[in-house]
This record gives sequence, C-alpha cells and structure tokens, in this order.
Amino acid sequence: MSEEREPSSTKQPGEGLGAIATWRQTSVTSKALLFGVFVNRLGAFLQIFLVLFMTHRGFTAGQAGFALGVYGAGHVLGSFVGGWLTDRLSARAATLISMLGSAALIVSILYINVYWVILLAILTVSTVSQLNRPAAQAMLAELTKPGQLVMTMAMYRLAINLGTAVTPIVGVALVSVSYNLLFWAEAFAAVLYSAIAWKFLPGKAAPDESAEAARAAEPKQGYRAVLADWRYDFYLAAVFLVTIVYCQYIAVLPLAIVDDGLSLWWYSLVVSANAVVVAVCEVPATKYVQKWPLRVTAIAGFGLVAVGYGVYAIALIPVLLIIGTIIWTASEIIGAPTTFAYPGMVAPPHLRGRYSGAMLSAFGLGNAVGPAVGVWAWSHIGQTFWLWAAAVAILSAVCARIGMRRPDEQPATTATSEATSEAASETMSDSPSDARPGASPEAAT
Repeated sequence: MSEEREPSSTKQPGEGLGAIATWRQTSVTSKALLFGVFVNRLGAFLQIFLVLFMTHRGFTAGQAGFALGVYGAGHVLGSFVGGWLTDRLSARAATLISMLGSAALIVSILYINVYWVILLAILTVSTVSQLNRPAAQAMLAELTKPGQLVMTMAMYRLAINLGTAVTPIVGVALVSVSYNLLFWAEAFAAVLYSAIAWKFLPGKAAPDESAEAARAAEPKQGYRAVLADWRYDFYLAAVFLVTIVYCQYIAVLPLAIVDDGLSLWWYSLVVSANAVVVAVCEVPATKYVQKWPLRVTAIAGFGLVAVGYGVYAIALIPVLLIIGTIIWTASEIIGAPTTFAYPGMVAPPHLRGRYSGAMLSAFGLGNAVGPAVGVWAWSHIGQTFWLWAAAVAILSAVCARIGMRRPDEQPATTATSEATSEAASETMSDSPSDARPGASPEAAT
C-alpha cells in the first residue's frame, strides 16, 4: 500500500548528526536533565541490594525475593502514574515529587521492622521513584529537534547504562561501611537530581490554544486516548513481548549454562560483554540507525532477539553462546534508542507523558513477569524453551511492524475520533499551522 512507504526524501532538522554534533546542539536544559538521570541512576542502590538488605535484617530468602517482586510492581505503577502526572502538572513537577518523595521514603525503610509495613514502604518508594522516568522522556521529546530525538534517546540510555555500571561498585563500598550509609546515599542522589530539576527544568507552559482545541475535540481523554490509538497498542504489545524474552538472559540463561555443564564463568562473560558492547557501540551506531525507516529498525531491533535466542536453541556450547549473545546484543544497539524515542515521535503534545508512561509500564511489566514465566517454562520444557522464546520475539517484531508508524501519519484511532479531529481541524483552519496530533514531524515531536 502506498501509504505504508516511508519517503527517503524527507529529512528532519538535525537528522543524521553524530553524538558530538547532537550534544553541541542540545539545549542546556536537556544536558542538565541527562546529567540528572545519570546521578539518579548512579544512586539507585535499593533494587540491587534489596535482597541482601532484607536477609541482613533477619528476613528469609523467600521474603526477600518477594520484596524484590513488590519493588518491580512499583516500577510498573510508577510509570503509569508518572505519565499522568507529567501531562497534568509538568515534567518538572513530576520530577520534584518523585525525587523529594523517594528521598524521604527510602530512609524510612531503615526504621521499619514489621515485614508487611516494609513491603508497603518498598512499593511506595519504587512507585514514587519511577514517576520521573516518563517526565524525563517527555521533556526530552519536547526540547529535542525531531531529527535528533533518536540520538538524544541513545545518550539518555547511555546515561542510564553508565550509572548502572558504576552503581554496584559504589554500593559495595558503602555497604562495607553500613547499610544505613547506602540508603542515605541514595536519598542524597535523589535530592541532588531534584535540585537540578528545580534549577534547569521549565515549569508548565502556558496553554496553547490549538493544542487545547485539539484536546477538547478528542472523544477520549487521558490514557483512554492513548489506548484508542490501536496501532500504538500494537507497539506496546511489542515492547511487552520482547521485554519478556530479552530478560531471559538474566533469568533462564544461567540455569541453562549450569544444566549443560558449562562454567558460570561463561555466564559472567555474556553479561559483561553485553553491557560493555552496548555502552561502547550504541551511541556511535545510532548515527546511522536513526536514518533508517522506523519499521526497518523495528524488525531488526525486535527480530534479532529471536535470531540470537534461536542460536541458543541449537546447543549451548561456547561458540554458539558467544554468537547468540552478539546477535541479541546487536538487537539492543539497533532497536533500543528508536524504541524509547518512539513515544515522543508520535504522541500529541498534551499526551507525551502518558504515551511515555504507557511504554515504560509495558517495559516494566515485561521485566516483572518475564523471569517468573521464563523459569517456569524452562523447568517444564528444557532446551526447547529457546525456540519458544524466539517465537515470542518474532511475534513482537510483527506487532512492532504493524504498530510503528511514521511521525507524519495520523494516529490510528477509531473512525469517530478521526472524524472529530477533522472537525476540530476545520474550526482551526485560520491557525498558522495544523494542530492535529501527528499532522507533521514538528507537531508530533
């Protein structure tokens, strides 16, 4: 179909620039936000050391594991609420609530002794600390030129990955002194991020008349408007499915390696290689990947997970283990920046937070249920598990191919919504630009 083609002649402002050139053109606000994300991630000790902390306090390993699951559930809830809060108030307000709230709440865990109260505190901390994620993505989408959004998201992911790489080392040093110091350090990092947000992030902008008119013309509001975009629903399904599969390198792969008689050294090599290669290669590769049509990126990014895990299905011998790991690592390098940038590409301005929140909720839900589903499946079907994982990854690629549209295409909502949007457009025909969501790359991002 002709409308499915992606014109190669249309070039977005700043498209094709490398990381250094993009960084030079990035606003001070975006740079401060990226630094704040790095600081926050650098101090994210709770999730990594939660199980050790709980057992240190005298709780059983089972209780500690359940507490970690509760923490994951808070991430899903926090992404959902954070998207709503970002659109309702502002990215700055959502970040301040998130960081100041989590700073106060995380310290309180040190002084709670009752198990169910600790679980409630952990759920609250996890939820509140996650409110800033949709805010950060929505703010970057608002501040970034359309052609530079994928590269900016690659830098955003680099800030997260660098912080994640250093966090365990810093955490072990703090724990060697005391667990109390670990919790106070995470609270300090949150306060520092809130200070950055207070200083550099803008407050809620004055209402735009055309955006307000478009909002009023929509038959559905809030997350109902997001779900009414059925093609975006396919994108969310793709994110959820591929995340369930992707996280099996943490859940099932170590079990499979041990079951095949290999040394755990090979597993440590796989995990370390993935982290190093992604950190080193993702940003440089994005200079070229950002020029690809969205659906090509989607098929490559989601589909290579299937290929990599399919290699594991042949046999878990060292050479195939390395080849499979390289392939699914390439999927992250190719697909992740575009996947994270996509909500900002297609979301109407007044729904950027919710579009990002929905994506992060799907991502968090996949990470929450994936390990449990994977371990259960592995225990029942053994090596065949990798074929099933590859099949689910292929399904995610199909969903991504259906769901990921060009930024200049109309959102795939219901016929009623489209008719209402057209009516709203006619009433605003005297405005200098088309205010319909997705009417142009500039309006979409």
